[in-house]
Amino acid sequence: MRSFLRVLLGLALVFAGTSHLIFARKEFTAQVPEFVPLSEDTTVLASGVAEITLGSALVLAPKPARRFVGSAAALFFTVIFPGNLSQWVNRRDAFGLDSDEKRVARLFGQPLLIAAALWSTRGRRS
Repeated sequence: MRSFLRVLLGLALVFAGTSHLIFARKEFTAQVPEFVPLSEDTTVLASGVAEITLGSALVLAPKPARRFVGSAAALFFTVIFPGNLSQWVNRRDAFGLDSDEKRVARLFGQPLLIAAALWSTRGRRS
């Protein structure tokens, strides 16, 4: 089950990262907080590259490196949380999140992603 979740999460990150670069750049700009010192487009492109890298690593990393990759993915999900918060606070519509209720509900998904990244990359303790 851990491996399945790790690969699923990795593939989802690769897809999301690719969408940052190709077909959903405008949608992702709705999530960039105003305090980020880079342009919105640069931020979206950089986060897309990071997602592709992390997703690929989740799928392809050898067993000894998986714990590190999972921690890096969890850290990434933590770092991008202010973007989700900004989308809610500023009432920016994107990805079908066109109401405060939908934007708030999405905030609760972030801890699940963090937990999935950590749990799926930890083996059983002996």
